[in-house]
Amino acid sequence: MRIAIAGGGLGGLTLARILHLHGIDTVVYEREASRSARSQGGSLDLHPESGQRALADAGLAGRFRSEARPEGEEHRILDPAGRTLVHHKPAPGSLSGRPEIDRSALRDLLLDSLPADAVAWQRRLVTATPRPDGGFGLTFDGGQSADCDVLVGADGARSVVRSLLTDAPLSAVATLVELTISDVDRRHPDLADLVGPGNLWCIGVSQILAAQRLGDGSLRVGISLRADDHHLDTYRSKRVLLDLFDGWDPSLTALIEGADSPPIPRRIEAMPSDTRWAHRPGITLIGDAAHLMPPVGEGANQAMLDAAELAAELVGNPADPDSAIRTYEKAMFSRIHPIAEMSTRVQAMMLSPGAADDIVRFFTPRPTEPAPAVGSAPGPRTSGERL
Repeated sequence: MRIAIAGGGLGGLTLARILHLHGIDTVVYEREASRSARSQGGSLDLHPESGQRALADAGLAGRFRSEARPEGEEHRILDPAGRTLVHHKPAPGSLSGRPEIDRSALRDLLLDSLPADAVAWQRRLVTATPRPDGGFGLTFDGGQSADCDVLVGADGARSVVRSLLTDAPLSAVATLVELTISDVDRRHPDLADLVGPGNLWCIGVSQILAAQRLGDGSLRVGISLRADDHHLDTYRSKRVLLDLFDGWDPSLTALIEGADSPPIPRRIEAMPSDTRWAHRPGITLIGDAAHLMPPVGEGANQAMLDAAELAAELVGNPADPDSAIRTYEKAMFSRIHPIAEMSTRVQAMMLSPGAADDIVRFFTPRPTEPAPAVGSAPGPRTSGERL
């Protein structure tokens, strides 16, 4: 059984690692030239019931704990005047909740757990063609080709593999602009104190200015706006961004002024929360390729859980991969639907005119309940993690 995984993100690498542990060889085809070809984004928090469970199945729980930053769970939510609305502090050193880990560190952890030849770099999938005797022929940018018996699409929001199973549309749900402040403790100690060891959200009317602390001593700043018709180039100017936050406390807008990278804007998209497809032999999807959701809390965790559950089915039924895939898909559709609906509601709340009041109510526990875990984003999560 030759298994090809399109996409070397967290979901695809988790799947490859678990299958490798059970003696099932796979090849991960990744479009990037190397692990260091581009930034992997900010940090994320791994949930015990999903991301951490997947790492346990992958035999990597101990290595995760050594890389995790439990202090990164600290989270403050402010209003535009700088007044604190919510302040969550985790127990010092505790790994019992949802500790943070930089995406780059987590990806490196997974890559280091695989044989060197398990990832084929610089292989951007262009087409996957069904073969008459089953399986697929794969063609990559540059003319390379390969064959497989089972194809797993882990190739993200713009998945090529998805088009073989569903034509579910993508719709814009927000605009996100990201910036970076490097060496923040030395260069901007006031901003380091403002953000702290974890995450900061500043909530305005239909806009969020946020920042998160990374393990390399930098801050990742994010500006979240409602989806609009403006060309993305509109948001490549710091001056334009500062004008959006006119009247806000200068200590907050200093997060924009202090950035030493150019603003990087992009559209945030999502699929319908009820997306499903008819089972097709030898092919399936995991992660954003399967269920691209508004980025407010679950993306990376659910991608890794998808990988763990698909791997368990394939390991448990290696002689009948189609039955394994069918069982995985049925369970995944049932699990994801309420999570995707919740993500849609939270996305709307986060960028609503009354977001500040809604968020305070959301994070205020009832007398018999703990406070909800807060997200560790720049704004609504771009790679998924809490809420």
